[in-house]
Amino acid sequence: MGLRMRVHDREPIGAALRRFKKLIERSGMKGEIRAHEYYEKPCEARSRKEAKRQSTIRKAAQGKLVKKPRPF
Repeated sequence: MGLRMRVHDREPIGAALRRFKKLIERSGMKGEIRAHEYYEKPCEARSRKEAKRQSTIRKAAQGKLVKKPRPF
């Protein structure tokens, strides 16, 4: 997956770096890199997903989980 970002003329490096970080975050590449940083056994991945699912169910039952609608 290739991403391109053009740095504008006379744009401060700090602003360009902020835009780059946002681009990486929105593309999902950051999570993908972190997920592949260390090997995770398939059984560990399943148990992690199941624990997250149970946590989500528990939070929803308590009324703590509120999903905001995504604007399109």
